Amino acid sequence: MRPPTVTSRRTTSHRLLLVASGVLVTLGLTVGMGAAGAWADDADGIAAAPAANGDVDQSRSRFSYQVAPGQQVADEYLVRNTGTTAQSVTVYATDAFNADDGSFSLLEGDAEAVDAGHWVTFDGGVDTVQVTLEPGASQVIPFSLSVPADAAPGDHAGGIIVSALSPAGEVSVDRRVAIRLYARVQGDLQPGLTISSIASSYRGELNPFAGETSLTISLQNTGNVSMGANTVAQVRGIFGIPLSGLTKTEIPEMLPGSSRTVTIVVPGVGPWVYLNPQVALAATIDPDALEAGVLPTAERSSDLFVVPWAFVIVLVLSGFVLLVVRLSRSRDSARATAWIAYTEAEARRKAREEATA
Repeated sequence: MRPPTVTSRRTTSHRLLLVASGVLVTLGLTVGMGAAGAWADDADGIAAAPAANGDVDQSRSRFSYQVAPGQQVADEYLVRNTGTTAQSVTVYATDAFNADDGSFSLLEGDAEAVDAGHWVTFDGGVDTVQVTLEPGASQVIPFSLSVPADAAPGDHAGGIIVSALSPAGEVSVDRRVAIRLYARVQGDLQPGLTISSIASSYRGELNPFAGETSLTISLQNTGNVSMGANTVAQVRGIFGIPLSGLTKTEIPEMLPGSSRTVTIVVPGVGPWVYLNPQVALAATIDPDALEAGVLPTAERSSDLFVVPWAFVIVLVLSGFVLLVVRLSRSRDSARATAWIAYTEAEARRKAREEATA
């Protein structure tokens, strides 16, 4: 194992992600988020974990701190080469965000961190460490989290990444493994998770009682605490009569300031003309997260008017059949009346002929 080489990523751009013209850069990121003590690793032999006293800290799967403005925290990050060849890796920190699909994501290597990732430095005050590891070797990387004196209260999220750039033909692949980092700055915590909008639609089936109601809701984390949520959706009708079962959905963690659009499908809804789709939300926090006090709840509903086409078609067909039957009976009655009149006239004619014979 070679000694680590330190460089400054804020004064010198992180060039490991940049390759010569005509060579493609492919990024892959694995973020540690499993059970306590779990490693974050990839299939090619990079692993990372929180450390304590020079070894893996089995009690945690993330870095999570409760800090005051201006406070500095020291910690350790362990990197291991679990592959069969030597690995040259770069370790650095960056900020977290929620991707469009809601997943916890980290900035790419050439993007500048401005929040929790910017607060992390390694020995010597640098923000990047380069290490070469032989197969099976590991390296403990000490680092410090320095909270600015003017840091806003609440949760600040980032991650510490170990990056390995390896050639694959004409393609350079940047494999990145990361451990989440959360810093909760003391102050006025304001958990806030709202349903800012709701829209609903109905899709019928040939079986009129097998329709689906879709609820599209927009969620916003309006507070300063990272939270997920559990939602329960149901469709009711006139007078609040339940028209469906309960549909439960788990919303992954949303970072402060993030928003997300979620579509919930409630099955087994008949076209009862007036539908009242409803959704209730209860905020949650991850098991490894710091407590945040009383968590918010929210409810929204919408009104939906549905044309029961199956019943309309049945009514139209029934009306058509009744009309055909009535017309047929009317024609039969007219023919019967005409036939009776004809037979009576014939009888009178024959009677006259017999009387004059």
